[in-house]
Amino acid sequence: MKIVILGGVAAGAKAAAKARRLLPDSEIDLYTDDTHISYSACGLPYYIEGNFEDYEQLLVRSPEEFEAQNVHIHLQSRAAKILPQSKQVLIENLNKQESFLISYDKLIIAIGARPIIPAIKNVNLPHVYTLRKIEDGIRIKDKVLKSKHATIIGAGYIGMELLEAFVKQNLKVTLLEYSDTIMPVMDSDISNIVREQLESINDGRFEILTSELVTELSGDLNGVNTVRTGSGKTFNTDFVVLCAGVTPNVEIAKDAGIKLGTTGAIRVNEHMETSIKDIYACGDCAEKNLVIDNSKIWVPLGSTANKEGRTAAINACGFSDEFHGVLGSSVTRCLNLTISMTGLTEKRAKSLGYETVSTTITKYDKVGYMPDVNNITLKLVADKKTGKILGGQAVGAGDADKRINTLTSAILAHMTVDEFYKNDLTYAPPYSPTIDPLLNAAQMLIPKTEKTV
Repeated sequence: MKIVILGGVAAGAKAAAKARRLLPDSEIDLYTDDTHISYSACGLPYYIEGNFEDYEQLLVRSPEEFEAQNVHIHLQSRAAKILPQSKQVLIENLNKQESFLISYDKLIIAIGARPIIPAIKNVNLPHVYTLRKIEDGIRIKDKVLKSKHATIIGAGYIGMELLEAFVKQNLKVTLLEYSDTIMPVMDSDISNIVREQLESINDGRFEILTSELVTELSGDLNGVNTVRTGSGKTFNTDFVVLCAGVTPNVEIAKDAGIKLGTTGAIRVNEHMETSIKDIYACGDCAEKNLVIDNSKIWVPLGSTANKEGRTAAINACGFSDEFHGVLGSSVTRCLNLTISMTGLTEKRAKSLGYETVSTTITKYDKVGYMPDVNNITLKLVADKKTGKILGGQAVGAGDADKRINTLTSAILAHMTVDEFYKNDLTYAPPYSPTIDPLLNAAQMLIPKTEKTV
C-alpha cells in the first residue's frame, strides 16, 4: 500500500509514525511546504520568552529519524492539486521550482491552518510578523533582542502568550484587540476578570487597548515604526505581531471536490474520512464534532491534531478507530495567570438554544494557611432543564487548569450538576481546601436547575 500524507507538523507526523507501526512494509511519503516537521508550534512563545535557547528543543522527530524507519520526508514540497479520479497529487518543489505528479492508494490531508492577515494598510512592511512556524519564532526572537517596544494585534491565546514573552524580555508592549474584551472566546465576565488581574500587576510595561481597530502601519525600508487605529490613536513601535486568529487551509481540498463543513473546515466523519473515498483529513484543516450535542466546531489545537492524526492513520491502514469529537478544552498562561476553559461558554450555549444557568465563584486553590495559596475564579455553566454541565471557565494564579481538567471528564460523562457535586475529589492542604472550589460552584448551581435531587 502507498500512503501519502500532506502536512508534517502535529497531525501529519503522528499519522506517518502510526501508519509505519501498523504497516511495516507499506510505502509512506510525507510532503510539506515547511522546512521542519514534527515540532511543537505551541512552544514558540516560550522559546521567544527565553525559557530555552535552542529552538531545536521544539523538534519532536527529525526527517532523518523518519527516514531511518523508511518514512520518506519531502520538505519544501507543496501540494498544489489533488486529482481524486486518478488518485494523484501534483507536488511543487519550492527549492527547484518544478512540479511533478505522485500517486497514492490512501491520502491523508493534514495541511493545518494559516494566520489571518487583517486588512491593515501597509501590513506587508518589514518587521510585521505572524507566529506559526519555526522560522517565525526565530525571526521574532531575534528582533525582540534588538527592540524596546512591541505591538501585538489580537488578544487571543497567542496574543496573550506573546504579551508574557515580551514583558519577560523587558520590552514595553501595546496589546490591541478589536473586540470589547480580551480573550473574546470566553464569556465577557470572565474576560474582564482576566484583564482586571493583569492590570493589577501592571507596572507600566504593558498597555491593553480593547475596541480598537488597527487601520494603518507606517514605516520605511528599515521596517514598521508607527501604528494607527480607527479611533485616532498613534504610537511608535519597533515591530508588530499579527495575532488575529487562523483559518484552515482548505483550498486544495475544495478544488478537488472534497466537501467542506459548516465551519469552513474539511468535513470528516468519526473515521476522519472525507467525502471522497480513500482521502482522509485531520488536524487544524478538519472540522470537529462538539461532543456535548454533536454540533460542528472548529478548534485548532495541537492535542486534538495528534489524536486525529492517529485515527486517520489507523483507518487509512485498513483498521478501525473512531474520533468522536472535542470539548474545545484549552489552557494558556499570561504573566503567571492561568486561563482555562472547556465545553460551552454561556454565550455559545445560548446561541445553540440552551436555557442556561451559571455561577461564578472566587476561592483559594488550597488551604489558606499554605504559603503558595492563590485565588482562582471559576464559572460553571449548566442546562437549566436537565441540570447537565455544559462548560466551565477558570482564571487565577492558582491551580485553575486542574479544575477544568476534572470538569472535562464530568461533561464527557454527561453528568448533572448534582451528580458532580457527589464527586469524591482529593483533599490535602497543599492541593485543595477541604471542599474543592469546583464542588462549591456545583453546590451553588444546583438550586438554579430544574433537575435537582
